[in-house]
Amino acid sequence: MTDLPPKPTPRADRVSLWRHMRLFRQDILSAQPARLYRAWMAEFRTPFFRSYLVNQPDLVEEILKARPREFPKSDRVAEGLRPLLGASVFLTNGEEWARQRRLIDPAFEGGRLRETFPAMLAAGEAAVARMGEGVQEIEEATSHAAADVIFRTLFSIPIEEETAARVHRLFREHQRSQPILNLAAFLPLPRWLPRGHRAGTRATARAIRGLMAELTEARVRAMAEGRAPDDLATKILSARDPETGEGFTAEEMVDQVAIFFLAGHETSASALAWTLYLLARYPAWQARAAEEARALPPRPEFGDIAALRVTRDVFREALRLYPPVPMMVRETTRPERFRDRDLPQGAQIVVSPWHLHRHARLWDEPDSFDPGRWGTENGRSCLREAFIPFSAGERVCIGAGFAMVEGPLLLALLLRAFRFDRVAGDDPEPVAHLTVRSRDGIRLRVTRR
Repeated sequence: MTDLPPKPTPRADRVSLWRHMRLFRQDILSAQPARLYRAWMAEFRTPFFRSYLVNQPDLVEEILKARPREFPKSDRVAEGLRPLLGASVFLTNGEEWARQRRLIDPAFEGGRLRETFPAMLAAGEAAVARMGEGVQEIEEATSHAAADVIFRTLFSIPIEEETAARVHRLFREHQRSQPILNLAAFLPLPRWLPRGHRAGTRATARAIRGLMAELTEARVRAMAEGRAPDDLATKILSARDPETGEGFTAEEMVDQVAIFFLAGHETSASALAWTLYLLARYPAWQARAAEEARALPPRPEFGDIAALRVTRDVFREALRLYPPVPMMVRETTRPERFRDRDLPQGAQIVVSPWHLHRHARLWDEPDSFDPGRWGTENGRSCLREAFIPFSAGERVCIGAGFAMVEGPLLLALLLRAFRFDRVAGDDPEPVAHLTVRSRDGIRLRVTRR
């Protein structure tokens, strides 16, 4: 296929540390050299630490699945996210992480998806009602829709509720402040030294956590008075650790709510926006997905999602080309030996869904948009070995199953109502800070069917 969707232009193979830092501040993806799309492993040396990008599937499996406790999450990435996420399950390691997962996992078990489906459907129907015709900013629309899903499933309130709307606006400002790009991401700083966060990062994090605290405290009161809805927030606040009998404190719950919103909102919004753009770019696939959507009942039920096979494959292909979280960083806890290289203790190991999903030695036509690949032998093999949009192993994203219901459902509802077309000369440019977004938004021409 010659009509390839947009991909960042990689940097030169060799640049200085300071040049790399400047490029990194502009965009994580274009700050990487082209050789990473073919390399099984690459080493980067700085005066302060060594990092190794790993693309070899068996090594990725060893890091994420076979020995995950020996490769904990790196504090360098956590430094940028801690003002917002505190000690949430996304940042912790070891026994603290295991305790948090024991409390959270039951709320996201298979049967719970069926229970949250009506709230997802209501958010999808609201997104259809809000969508206008003409040229529309699609990232704004999908961000609104994904935030609505989170608030309805977590707190049983729509995005139009005042507090929910304020949180949504603040999260957009926080994303734009580039929180992971702080001094501690590059330099090993002592705990007492300021981390170099931008004023906007600190301000939006404080404001978001304040609003999350209000919602959490209101839910704790409602639970004490016996009038709380049976949603995800109630389930998580009611959970007790089977080993200790203790649950989350209200302050700990704010940490968890923040990551649910960040992971469930930012990533879903990114994936939905890129999927709609790809369908606009490849109208034959849009026609197939729209036909499938029109076959749904007027108000779909949970069991109807299984019929969205084309839509699911389209969404999965968008997750491959534009994984919302492009890189994950782990750290060695002891000396390791990978591919005849000695890795010291404390080395940074980067597992990059962005590069793994486009690896030239793994995928057939890795930069092409081809939802049909999932039915091929190569596609099925890579699905098992080289497709990790939600990470993998015991630290796989808690909401992975949630996302694979939400994405196809919202796409089907939108495609049933509207046709999406490219705007001539206005294709998006992918960049990554917290998630993979377009540098200047995604605009599509929307027409009611």
